[in-house]
Amino acid sequence: MKLLRIGETGAEKPAALVDEDTYVDLSDVVADFDEAFFGTDGIERIRPVVAHRTAAGRTQAIGTQRIGAPIARPHQIICVGLNFSDHAAETGQAVPSEPILFTKSPNTLVGPYDDVRIPRGATKTDWEVELGIVIGKRASYLDSVEAARDVIAGWTLVNDVSERAFQMERNGQWLKGKSAETFNPAGPWLVTQDEIDDVRSLEMWLDVNGTRRQNGSTATMIFDPFFIVHYISQFMVLEPGDLINTGTPPGVGMGFTPQVWLNAGDVMELGIEGLGRQRQNVVAHR
Repeated sequence: MKLLRIGETGAEKPAALVDEDTYVDLSDVVADFDEAFFGTDGIERIRPVVAHRTAAGRTQAIGTQRIGAPIARPHQIICVGLNFSDHAAETGQAVPSEPILFTKSPNTLVGPYDDVRIPRGATKTDWEVELGIVIGKRASYLDSVEAARDVIAGWTLVNDVSERAFQMERNGQWLKGKSAETFNPAGPWLVTQDEIDDVRSLEMWLDVNGTRRQNGSTATMIFDPFFIVHYISQFMVLEPGDLINTGTPPGVGMGFTPQVWLNAGDVMELGIEGLGRQRQNVVAHR
């Protein structure tokens, strides 16, 4: 299934995609795609409902309705840094021997077509197309990498927007360069595991103003998604609905010579094979 949330910010309703133009409304069955939904085996509970309503023609047109992030605000957004060797090289940093972990504020989560706002004082705002993992079950000290499959609800497309001056030049953790409002567009869908044959071999790309900047594949990840979930579970408890951003391929703005940064008026378009596409307009700070 492909799950999505439709409606204005703060009033999104849960739904399942039927095709690129239509959906099944699930708001009378589940309140939201949140911790309670995932933690009570919600995906399996709605499968027969989606199948029945689709067969009965109980579908609606997406039309011009806003598509929000495919999950409600999570407990945490965990990110993996430098998870592509060629991306590490372009930033001048060593390939890590273990995953580099950091967090983003959960309130950075926005929809796939919402504006991205450059924060006050920013001078080096950058883009990162990433595969997102949505956790489906509480996970702590998983016994094996294979066990991670059982706690993953599905996959989503993420733009891990970053302000490099805040991240690299202001001391302290990367958090401050990652947590500005609107800095984590996600969606348009949460795609369940059964829809993707091999998440470790998906093409991914990002354009800025029509110019291809990133062109990569999850096949070149240093640490694959299942290893990442197992690894993180050794250090913290993962809750249902948590989001993990798994790293970006080369082609970020800081990797170019001269470096390229986002400005108000720019347009980002990005996608991952099987997970849909996003488009964001970049706007100035408030």
